[in-house]
Amino acid sequence: MRIARCPRCGASTRLDAGNPWRPFCGERCKLIDLGEWFGERFGIPAESHDQEASTPDQVPSPSPRS
Repeated sequence: MRIARCPRCGASTRLDAGNPWRPFCGERCKLIDLGEWFGERFGIPAESHDQEASTPDQVPSPSPRS
């Protein structure tokens, strides 16, 4: 059995299949952490791309027919 600290509150918690909320100590800490992600208070930095790659796709205008 592996023991670690809950990333949310720091309490000791089991990291095996007996803890359905691993790596958190319980459902409350897991839901608080999930709320932080949904509230955009946590994030993963993305690589910067050139301006063309970061603009939304544009629909090409129809080409004139001869």
